[in-house]
Amino acid sequence: MTFEARLRRAGAVGLAALLLGTAPVALMAATPADTLVIADAIDDIVSLDPHEAYEFSGLDVVNNTYDGLIELDPVSKELVPGLAESWSVADDGVTYSFKMKPGITFASGNPVTAADAAFSLQRAVKINKTPAFILNQFGWSAENVDQMITADGDTLTFKVDKAYAPTFVYNILTAGVASIVDQKTVMEHDANGDMGNEWLKSNSAGSGAYVLKSFKPNEGYVLEANPTHWRGPAKISKVFMQHIPEAATQRLQLEKGDIDIARELTPTDIEGLAGNAAVKVQPDVGGQIFYLSFNQKNEMYKNQKFLDAMRYAIDYQGMVDTFLKGTEVVHQSFLPIGYLGALEDNPYSLDIEKAKALVAESGVQNPKVVLDVRNASDRMDMAQSIQNTFGQAGITVELNVGEGAEQLKRYRARQHDATLQSWGPDYPDPNTNSSTFAENPDNSDEAQNTGYLAWRNAYDPGELTAMSQAAVMEMDAGKRKAMYEELQKKHRETSPFIVMFQIGYQTGMQANVENFYTGGAIDSAAYWLVTK
Repeated sequence: MTFEARLRRAGAVGLAALLLGTAPVALMAATPADTLVIADAIDDIVSLDPHEAYEFSGLDVVNNTYDGLIELDPVSKELVPGLAESWSVADDGVTYSFKMKPGITFASGNPVTAADAAFSLQRAVKINKTPAFILNQFGWSAENVDQMITADGDTLTFKVDKAYAPTFVYNILTAGVASIVDQKTVMEHDANGDMGNEWLKSNSAGSGAYVLKSFKPNEGYVLEANPTHWRGPAKISKVFMQHIPEAATQRLQLEKGDIDIARELTPTDIEGLAGNAAVKVQPDVGGQIFYLSFNQKNEMYKNQKFLDAMRYAIDYQGMVDTFLKGTEVVHQSFLPIGYLGALEDNPYSLDIEKAKALVAESGVQNPKVVLDVRNASDRMDMAQSIQNTFGQAGITVELNVGEGAEQLKRYRARQHDATLQSWGPDYPDPNTNSSTFAENPDNSDEAQNTGYLAWRNAYDPGELTAMSQAAVMEMDAGKRKAMYEELQKKHRETSPFIVMFQIGYQTGMQANVENFYTGGAIDSAAYWLVTK
């Protein structure tokens, strides 16, 4: 047996292990021709139910296993028809109609109908998981959603509570939470009235390009192509995702040919791949931003002088120039570059003496920050840099390191003191970030408004909530842009958020891999176009 043949055999065993629901062993093989093998850190997955998934890795799965009424073209990022062939808004500005495409089926073989579409949108509201707030912006609730969303023949009709800009409505329908599920299959797995939620956490019931074949948290998942998909079968019949958080391991496996794509490489790994003709690096930009936030249940974080001190105690450019090296750019407001109203100026830079003076002016004695950090190489590097420069400014930082899902649970329960997090837009409209960073309609613990980042940090934005709500109703694009610009300036000067970076992707892949789209600003990868 040749060395290469041994590697192929070992890889087939690993893939088969996950297909059978057992833990895959480390792969040491060239990848099968019909399988796209990807390495990524996917420990952020909480659920694969499309009406519950809200994390980057989970939404990648949703994007490849489900369709929506309207979708974003993965290449052009333009709105295109999904399961609806046409749509319109009535003169009242609040009634929308969608005519379904004929002849489309779910992976189960059941037909996709307007009734399935109505059930799906109603279900997302009724099970009320974290991303439900995206749809609830239309004035939908568990009590009224059956009346607000109806189906008649091949037409879905819904009403919204206000005459929003139509593009705002259409953009929201491209979010994962608006995915259309197979009603018959889902309700066959209803348990105690959960509308199939527990079953869908690790199974799929969509019409998308792939079917979820196997999923084991913190290990990986396997997707198999849906042969009846309405776009035509995917170019590669299987996708094998491995949870490999260590960048060095990803690089090693990429260079050996054990994987096709590595999504978590560090700048050092990228530099190390230079000159290797067997692999290539694909740059891309995304909408993800990295930020610090501070829980205002701790009164220290309501002190504006102390918040300013921390803003000047971060070495933004130094991190970009050293270990980040092109994977991030300095960005200090909540709308990523490319969005309507995004700010391009960055007013804060490292100034230790100014930070010390602001700490003294704040009156805070011996300040200590307990910073929650996900155990990923890039975040650990950032956290350690912040720990160092905060220390120079007289602010002690204790790092609380843990897995992504664990950290998110603490964050959503408002149990953190401070946290280093990232955030990606849910849909390509500025309201997606404005509503979560700058709105908090009810700051009480009982509200459980986990979809609002402001709520997670016990932050009452005051007038900013009304400013954000007014901006989403403004029909004039120029005025709307100016409103978001003013809103962001106030937010970065007064809120307990410190936005630091906007992401730039550098994906390592075999030289023969083509047409892998990471999702750009919406951060959901498309696998069905990939060839190798």
